[in-house]
Amino acid sequence: MRREGFEFQVGKPQVLFKEEEGKKFEPYEILVIEVPEVYSGKLIELASIRKGDLKVIKPKGDFLHLEFEIPSRGIIGLRNKVLTSSAGTAIMNHSFLRYDAFKEGMPDRNKGSLVSMNEGQSLPFAIDRLQDRGKFFIEPGEKVYIGQVVGENTRDQDLGVNVIKAKKLTNMRASGTDENVKIAPRILFSLEESLEYIKEDEYLEVTPENLRMRKYFTHRKVY
Repeated sequence: MRREGFEFQVGKPQVLFKEEEGKKFEPYEILVIEVPEVYSGKLIELASIRKGDLKVIKPKGDFLHLEFEIPSRGIIGLRNKVLTSSAGTAIMNHSFLRYDAFKEGMPDRNKGSLVSMNEGQSLPFAIDRLQDRGKFFIEPGEKVYIGQVVGENTRDQDLGVNVIKAKKLTNMRASGTDENVKIAPRILFSLEESLEYIKEDEYLEVTPENLRMRKYFTHRKVY
């Protein structure tokens, strides 16, 4: 759809839970990973953090064959991390297994969002003065709109920011200039990473050329 020029908004993927006799159940999957032994420890740790239980480990040629039982929630966003941790050598597949008891403690994003409160073109001065507030997903010169998630807050709550605010001009020479501004490189997300990252009150806006995150509702407080 994206290649054909369609634009659409996608919410955070949600698994379907069940309740039986007052107990909560969630879907589990069989996760199969084949990876060179040198990377196996990292992948076992990745799956364990996401509540995966290692059931099978055996050699298969130059690779190790790993099988886990893992909640479907733990699969979301895992593929890119597996490929990164294995230098692109891992082969990963998964399929539905059964419904089983809900597992608490699944790791989740614990940082808030930096949300644009203005529409316009982002400026180096504005982004630079906000760098102590968090990390940014945009570069100077990018167009932003109200409600767009432009970065990650250092704290756990959302924060409205003004990334188009220009420096006030005076007739006095300032010691700092835009050329001296040092802005950290923006964080880039793939489609899968974006879907894993967004919160329940956020959309991923998918267009032929861009991936943008946005809030359902905008915030009023501006810094």
